[in-house]
Amino acid sequence: MSYCLNPQCHHPRNPLKSRICQTCGASLLLKERYRAIKPIARGGFGKTYLAVDEDRLNTVCVIKQFLPKLQGTAASRQATLHKAIELFNQEALRLYELGVHPQIPSLLASFEQDKRLYLVQEFIDGKTLWHDLKERGAFAPSEILALLRDILPVLAFVHQKKVVHRDITPANILRRKEDGFLVLIDFGVAKQLSQTSLAKTGTKVGTASYAPIEQLRSGKAYPASDLYSLGVTCIHLLTAVKPDALFDPLKGCIWREYLKSRGRDISDRFGDVLDRMIADRVTDRYQSAEAVLQDLAAVGVSPTQTSNATTPPPPGKPPASPPITTPSSASPMPSRPPRTGDRPHSASRLDPCLRTLTGHGSWVTCLAIDPRGQLLASGSLDDTIAIWNFRTGEQLRTWRGHSKSINALAISPDSTLLASCSDDDTIALWHLKRGTRLATFEEHLRDVNAVAFTPQGNLLISGSEDRTIKLWPLGDRSPEAPSPSSYTLSGRSGMIKAIATNGTHLVSGGLDKTIHVWDIVSRQVRYNLSGHFQAVNTLAISPDGTLLASGSKDKTIKLWNLSTGTLLSTLSSHLDSVNSLAFSPDGKTLVSGSSDQTLKLWQLHPSTPHSATLQTTLTGHFGAVNAVLFTPSGKMVVSGSWDETIKIWRVGR
Repeated sequence: MSYCLNPQCHHPRNPLKSRICQTCGASLLLKERYRAIKPIARGGFGKTYLAVDEDRLNTVCVIKQFLPKLQGTAASRQATLHKAIELFNQEALRLYELGVHPQIPSLLASFEQDKRLYLVQEFIDGKTLWHDLKERGAFAPSEILALLRDILPVLAFVHQKKVVHRDITPANILRRKEDGFLVLIDFGVAKQLSQTSLAKTGTKVGTASYAPIEQLRSGKAYPASDLYSLGVTCIHLLTAVKPDALFDPLKGCIWREYLKSRGRDISDRFGDVLDRMIADRVTDRYQSAEAVLQDLAAVGVSPTQTSNATTPPPPGKPPASPPITTPSSASPMPSRPPRTGDRPHSASRLDPCLRTLTGHGSWVTCLAIDPRGQLLASGSLDDTIAIWNFRTGEQLRTWRGHSKSINALAISPDSTLLASCSDDDTIALWHLKRGTRLATFEEHLRDVNAVAFTPQGNLLISGSEDRTIKLWPLGDRSPEAPSPSSYTLSGRSGMIKAIATNGTHLVSGGLDKTIHVWDIVSRQVRYNLSGHFQAVNTLAISPDGTLLASGSKDKTIKLWNLSTGTLLSTLSSHLDSVNSLAFSPDGKTLVSGSSDQTLKLWQLHPSTPHSATLQTTLTGHFGAVNAVLFTPSGKMVVSGSWDETIKIWRVGR
């Protein structure tokens, strides 16, 4: 049977070899290769299908289709949709970042088709531990010990990649039929660890009965949070009682008392390990999977403790304790799947990506290219700035002058200066070719999100989360010169996320959803532009200074007449936040980068400036596209992404 993926199709079943649905006419092949065979699961944000890959001899795989349930008011539906897209993209990004591990499903593809999002993953034939529990009853202590020794090395690998799963339950651990080993699945709410994520509250996700208190109250998650969820999972399997039913408001979790009341027992040492895993306070728990494994090495199981399960382990399950391996003792594994673009290559006509540059240790957040097209600068969440030979793709040097992530870069019109700004509240001014740091500007009170030089090169402009814009006159640039005094533009209500200038106008936008157009000479606001429904993330001014483009978290791009403030057009093809915009040198094309992992090229029509046509969509990044720019020739576009790569695309002859 071939199953139609159109959610509006009333009769989705079709003959196996069909290419078009006989009911609705939709294509039955995703990317001309993946064919859904039957639905196997449904969740709050979509459906999962058993499928085959016809390009790989009908290899069995799994298709996850994004299909959120939208209910309630328009605002709540929009919030649900946004959250669903975020979770979907997180799963793809986390699986990609984790790379290859034999006990984590491999990610085969992630893409958009027919305005819906899809993941294709390796098919794991087996049952979840939740199904095991329902079919067989309570697990014996020996089986729980084997479970921990099997799954903890996987968790150690995940945490070593600075990822927290955040939703470990019996339903998200699967026993593989082929060899009996356990596989950790469903990374849809996994969270990347960073200083920022540990310091700020996050989205409250996870399964309530298994999630620790810090995750439910504030959304914060740590490796110890996963160990808590794993401990609760083990207690559920050991007792066959839902975790909430074992909670006593005065005594806490009474799982040991419950086992004794049923004539079952567990060694004190093993019980102490489980109790420490589920301690209420984060600091009272184990802090790493390796620490749990170390204590489990001393745990023994007596013969009386191995006979309590209702049935023996299923056929194919290895002996009680698989070999204990940790990331330090296991065989080496690549940190990510190999990328075909890691080496420079000539693009075919079907592949506009000319080269992929790698070298950053975290998300690429911003880019700048010198007006001569010789040097490319990139900034990253890894707190570094990389300088590349644009023609060869060689990384020339790495600058480490900021203590936190880099948010924006700008190169002066004469190609001598590079300005960088950071979450460390500072702006740094560098000599682009020598790499020497000329000055540090420290007047902003919070994260500095945007920097730009005026076309004359005599003024540097910065925008910050402290709700101010500062103008920095550039005079003596010697290393001994003190930081120049700045002029502050203030009075705007929102944190500044983006700025753009043509030398006459200064345009700013941010969290207040409004665009402010300033006169640089008078330093006064000329007018405000309203129309976006969420934060303004990016701004760009056309080379002739007549057109303003704005991109927003509301997934739209708006084109404005910069002289009059008239809204000319709204472009709404992206599926997620628009993060970066750039005009081509001739002003005829606009490129946009989005959290939907794509770049889009828009053709602008000079005869009717209010109109723009989507020319092409560039795909290939495996994470949100944070930065885009045109080369000075206009023949290439450069992009930077969450996937830690920079891609160079051919877009003109």
